[in-house]
Amino acid sequence: MTSVSAPQPSSLPIYDGVQNGAGPSTSALVHQPIIIETQDLRKVYRTGFWLKAAPPSLKQCSLEIYKGETFGLLGPNGAGKTTLLKLLLGIVRPTAGGAMLLGQPAGHSETKARIGYLPENPYFYDYLTGWEFLRYTAGLFGIKGKAQTRRITELLELVQLDMHSAKKKQMRRYSKGMLQRVGMAQALINDPEIVFLDEPMSGLDPTGRYQVREIILSLKEQGKTLFFNSHVLSDVEMICDRIAILDQGELVCVGEIKQLLGNPDYYKVKGKGGSLDVLDQWLRDITFADGYWHGTLYEDPFEFVSTARLMNAHIAKLEVAKPTLEEFFMEQIRYRRQQRAQADLERAANQKSAKKKRSAKKPEQT
Repeated sequence: MTSVSAPQPSSLPIYDGVQNGAGPSTSALVHQPIIIETQDLRKVYRTGFWLKAAPPSLKQCSLEIYKGETFGLLGPNGAGKTTLLKLLLGIVRPTAGGAMLLGQPAGHSETKARIGYLPENPYFYDYLTGWEFLRYTAGLFGIKGKAQTRRITELLELVQLDMHSAKKKQMRRYSKGMLQRVGMAQALINDPEIVFLDEPMSGLDPTGRYQVREIILSLKEQGKTLFFNSHVLSDVEMICDRIAILDQGELVCVGEIKQLLGNPDYYKVKGKGGSLDVLDQWLRDITFADGYWHGTLYEDPFEFVSTARLMNAHIAKLEVAKPTLEEFFMEQIRYRRQQRAQADLERAANQKSAKKKRSAKKPEQT
């Protein structure tokens, strides 16, 4: 039997720098105006007694977000997601660059009246009921009287919080899911044009996640512009029109999920029989269950089927494998960190070489 060797398998798409298939290609958004825009946004915090500059939390971040789209911001802890949100909201000032919301600079008083915000760890007044808290936040926006009662009632229905709990139970007795729903309601109290959500699914059980996801989808149907970051990538994949990935303050890629994932270029294979040595050359992640072998094929499926026939293997299933957003995300982060590690090694080697050259010149000068 002839042994057939297969080349090294390819990986998911890698973006070395920002991928700007940035504009939306969906027909519903293609003609919409830009509602959020950042240009070379940079933030460096200063810490300690001497206000020493820390490594940049955000580096040259440029984004365009369109009216009516749901935009997801992804990244590992410390990537700069919350910093970007705070810059857009005007909570902190940029070190360089700028941001525009609704045609005004970020932080403008008129803009703040037209946006809603749910922070990752909101603080609520423990001894107020949900109803009292929403009345308080409505008052901050000048919503009073019958309009206030009508708006709060609408929002309680939207976030699925029953009227008895809202009016009679103090928030210190609310579950995490109930508090998150009150938080969503306060973010929507002023009927905002843009809603910022920082980790809205954080700490929720599956039921709570489902409820928050349904609220976000209902807002999407209303045509709201939603900007949120989340670690729950499966929810992001279901909800978002476009995403951006941040890592260590740098934008890795921006675009529609379908565009970023690209066309699947590998296959899931199930079969039995044949030579394990040959299968090892063609398939990755081979496992065995119920008398069948399972593996991942990255090469030409027709050539693999021909090889399988030569070694008397039976192919029970061969199907295109669609990469998930989680796989894509992990591949981008892994690649970027490998690149940084390689650059650090080269920099250290160059510094060591330069130091040796300086040391070699000193005896000659003396």
